[in-house]
Amino acid sequence: MGNVLSMTPLPPGPVVMGVLNVTPDSFSDGGRFAAIDDAVAHAVRLRDDGAHLVDVGGESTRPGAERVDAETEIARVVPVLRELTAAGVPTSIDTTRAEVARAALAAGASVINDVSGGLADPEMASVVAEAGVPWVIMHWRGHSRRMQELAQYDDVVAEVRDELCQRVDAALRAGVSADRIILDPGLGFAKLPAHNWRLSAHLPELVALGFPVLIGASRKSYLGALLAGPDGTPRPVGEREAATVATSLLAVQAGAWGVRVHDVRATVDALKVLAATEAAR
Repeated sequence: MGNVLSMTPLPPGPVVMGVLNVTPDSFSDGGRFAAIDDAVAHAVRLRDDGAHLVDVGGESTRPGAERVDAETEIARVVPVLRELTAAGVPTSIDTTRAEVARAALAAGASVINDVSGGLADPEMASVVAEAGVPWVIMHWRGHSRRMQELAQYDDVVAEVRDELCQRVDAALRAGVSADRIILDPGLGFAKLPAHNWRLSAHLPELVALGFPVLIGASRKSYLGALLAGPDGTPRPVGEREAATVATSLLAVQAGAWGVRVHDVRATVDALKVLAATEAAR
């Protein structure tokens, strides 16, 4: 299928994944990149700013979002992926559907980023196994419309760890190679703010599972709540970048393999500072 990562080792971390939503309703940039030319131009900027991958999504997974059908999702992402492949921009596909993943891989995507970890579509694991591409398996308990109802934990770190291990076991049984698996604790997905902070604070316990870990905190509502003004109004989405960079930097220091962010340049700059500091020790 021409996927550059299908038969090669994962790049060493820290990897920066840039976000490209070709949707009308994503929480941060919905509608900004619905036109193909706008989407491609933004992805090229992300690559030039230092993104190792541009993560292309055609269905919003924000809390409360309604689903679109597979045909709509494919129509949104495939033309963009083809253009980006032609431009030499490495891409991942952000989807929970095997049908969309197949079409995206055929269009040149190199990685499948599945926020459901294979739970939304039982065919996803076989697509990954056949293609041999890396698969981001995220912790997930349900679709966006009702996922916050499922944010109930006695011990969020232990439960997320155990549920991710269950998804890994299912992937291995389906023939997915262990060296193709990347884990994501799913910050903001069926998680309350306290759950997100707890997972961030105990990230080494997930890293200890032995798989690369991807963290996606960028601009999420729990950061907005943390930065709320005196009247309790959450900080607007576009003003959460410093908090995003801090969260991403702490995640890398805790052992995360990669971070998924909207503002690639700011994160890359911070990681360069970290690398230079560590090299000087």
